[in-house]
Formats: sequence, structure tokens, C-alpha cells
Amino acid sequence: MRSKHSALLPGTGISSLIVLAAMFSVITGCASPQAPPQKGLESMTVEELAGMPKIDAHAHIMEFGDSGEADFIALLKKHNMKWLDICTIGTEWQKLRDQVSLALRFHGRYPDRLAWATSFNLENWGDPEWESSALREIGDGFDRGAVAVKVWKEIGMVLRDPDSGFVMIDDPRFGPVLDFIESRGKTLVAHIGEPRNCWLPLDSMTTEGDRSYYRDFPQYHGYLLPEIPGYWEQVDSRDRMLAGHPGLRVVGCHLGSLEFDVDLLAGRLDKYPNFAVDLAGRVCHFQVQDREKVRSFIIGYQDRLLYGTDNLIGETTGSLQGQLDRMDRVYRLDYSYFATDDELEVPEVREGFQVRGLALPAAVLRKIYYENALRWYPGI
Repeated sequence: MRSKHSALLPGTGISSLIVLAAMFSVITGCASPQAPPQKGLESMTVEELAGMPKIDAHAHIMEFGDSGEADFIALLKKHNMKWLDICTIGTEWQKLRDQVSLALRFHGRYPDRLAWATSFNLENWGDPEWESSALREIGDGFDRGAVAVKVWKEIGMVLRDPDSGFVMIDDPRFGPVLDFIESRGKTLVAHIGEPRNCWLPLDSMTTEGDRSYYRDFPQYHGYLLPEIPGYWEQVDSRDRMLAGHPGLRVVGCHLGSLEFDVDLLAGRLDKYPNFAVDLAGRVCHFQVQDREKVRSFIIGYQDRLLYGTDNLIGETTGSLQGQLDRMDRVYRLDYSYFATDDELEVPEVREGFQVRGLALPAAVLRKIYYENALRWYPGI
């Protein structure tokens, strides 16, 4: 049987030149010229990723004192990183106000390194003036540079009406707030619900990070609190909010609380075109799923994914240097996971757990780490 390539060999001038060129390269030891990489599929080294402009689109400055500011900013400069500092927890109004003050301080001093997202008071939920005060607080944040508004899992898991019923994010009383955010061309940052692990016993959770968190914060461990609306009730309320406000730009925190299954998340992204998600605190949930499926998902939805870490800086627990060292480790591990196909150890999954990096194309890395944040958070 003739080879499918044999027709190229006899007789034609072009074919003869190809054969001669190949023979010459073998004789001389010269490599045959390689086709240039297909546009958009070029790789990126860890060093290149570390050096390019990036945005950590989900981070928090908490209770920052008078010292350490220069070291914190130096670390951001070292990684060429800008933070979206997200102020949160409306049921603790004074703490929220303190976070806003810190955001204004850092954004005012370092606008090239810090953007911020505001939130609103929920301690006065049920008060006749609640809506007007919430709109006033949000508007004031926008006027002072906030690019987004955060709603947290306290909606659905903590906030109750006087009759003790839990208040969900699709409650019509939030409608005017959501409409106002949309009217100002801003983005809603929505942490609604929790990872599915939240409703599992500790020994059944898929990552050590979740086990550690719910061990330390049992007040949010849904498995121990059957009165709290369940996992799918949380997700469904968020989806109803998306359906009811199709013009509102929404970034779902933590892979939209659908971290355990990229197929389910893809379905939501298909259904709600104004919905994107950040990766904050959930990269390890990619790492326990099938590598090729995760890689295909990221490439397929490269315009809808924003890099974020949920890094905290300035808390009273632990040294500032310890927090900076942890941030540095997180960033470097993520660079290796997304940019290379190296075998990496991921203790956040479990001790000794290893995963192969995704080796994403450079164009995809630029979107996830930088360009998508510019689109989903205008003004950042």
C-alpha cells in the first residue's frame, strides 16, 4: 500500500526541494525550521507571569495598624500586582466602616496598587429607613472611588427577618439596591452560599483548607446547622437573582460556590451572560478535579474567570511578616499551577497531594490575571 506521503516524492520540483532540504539538515546537523506557535497558544514562563501586570480581584485589608504599610506595598510591587480590596460583612456595621476607612486610606495613597469595593449596613435590616440608608452608603462609596459592591454569605446564612426566617439574595427588598448598582454601571460582587463541603461532615470534605476553616468557624458549618437553608437553596436563590436582573454585571466569588464541578459552573455561565466568577480560595477545588476537564473549562471560559486569592492582610492574629510570606507562597504556587505542567505539592488539598500544572496559553493567563478584571470592574 502506498504511503499517503509518497505522492509528494517523485517528480515535482517543490517535492524535490523539500526532500533535499531535509537531507541537508540531517547531513549538516541543522534543525528543520519550526512553524511559529499558533497565535494565542504561546506559553508563558513563571518569571514572565510574575513580571507582567496582574490584579488580585479578591482580597481584604483588615484592621491594619500604623506599621508594615511599606512592606505590604513592596510585596505588591514585587509581584506587579494590584489588589481589589473588598469591604464586607454588613451585619457588623462598625467593622465594615473601619474596612471602608482603610480602603480609602490605601486607595488614596496607592491608587496604582489598590482599588476597592464597598458594601452596606445590614444591622438595620427591617428598619423603614434601611433602603434609603443602603442606597446612600453605596452611592457615597461610588463617589469616593469604589468600583463594586459586595454582598456576603450572611445573606442566606445569617440575616433573618423578625419572624426568624432567613433572608435570601433574591428577596425583592434587595431589588432597589441591585437596580441602583446597575444604573451606576458598577458590579455586584456576590459571595452567596458556601462550597458544597460546608454541608458535609469534616471527614468527608474534599480539601484540608475547608476542613480547617469550618473547624475554626463552626457558626458557618451548614452540616451542623440544619436550620440554615441548604446548599442548593443558596445557589438557586443566587440564580434567581441573576435571572431577575439580567442587566446587572455580577462576579460570583469563589467560583460562584459551584467549585466542585466545572460542568455545573459552565452551565451557569452559559445561562447568565452577565455573570463571571473569581477563583479566590478555590484553586484547590480545580486541583481535585480531572486536569484535562479543568484545563478545557478554563480555556473555554477564559473571558469569565478572574484571578483572586481571598488574601487577608493586617488582621490582629499572626505577624504581618507571616501574612506577607504566605501571600508570596500563594502567588508563586499559583503561577506554577497555571503557567507550567510541573508536578506541584498542594497541602491545602491534603498533605503530600500532588497535581500537574495546567500550562495555560499566555493569552489565557493575561485574561485571567489582568484583562478580565479591567472588563468586569470598569475603573479598577
